[in-house]
Amino acid sequence: MSRLRWAIPLAVLPVIALLAYGFWTDPRGEVKSPLVGKAAAPFTLSTFAGAPVSLDGLRGRVVVVNFWASWCIPACYEEAPVLQDVWRDYEHRGVAMVGINVQDKDDAARKFMEQFGFTFPNAMDVGGKVAVNYGVYGVPETFLIDKKGRIRERKVGAVDGEALRGHVERLLAEPS
Repeated sequence: MSRLRWAIPLAVLPVIALLAYGFWTDPRGEVKSPLVGKAAAPFTLSTFAGAPVSLDGLRGRVVVVNFWASWCIPACYEEAPVLQDVWRDYEHRGVAMVGINVQDKDDAARKFMEQFGFTFPNAMDVGGKVAVNYGVYGVPETFLIDKKGRIRERKVGAVDGEALRGHVERLLAEPS
């Protein structure tokens, strides 16, 4: 009887330790993408404006690929103006930006893009194939692709303008 009285509290200790570890770690910082350093998965999508956009067509440029959704609150709403500002700063400097909308409704996505004045190409990932190929498990997620077509950075969560500009500058400085 006395052993049983101590067995239950002792069995609970590992669960408490695991929960404590989970509360004090940042899962976004801990999850490393096996795709970083590898060739980016090619894609061809139709933008909301009806034009085709393909990763192969952007080869030789630094490419920022951002996965987003209108229902992604607050992170996608926080980063939307940052993305548009960075795009405005770099659109004439050999940088391409592509927004890929996932698991969303057409009307809601268009309203989101209009709200933030997006001028960079955005396309809906119907069926989610592109998101799967990039290992996206939530939105927003942003990938930076170098001039040679390799994924160099992955950011889970809302992007910070200063950090994004720093990554873009480093990639622009690299030889083609």
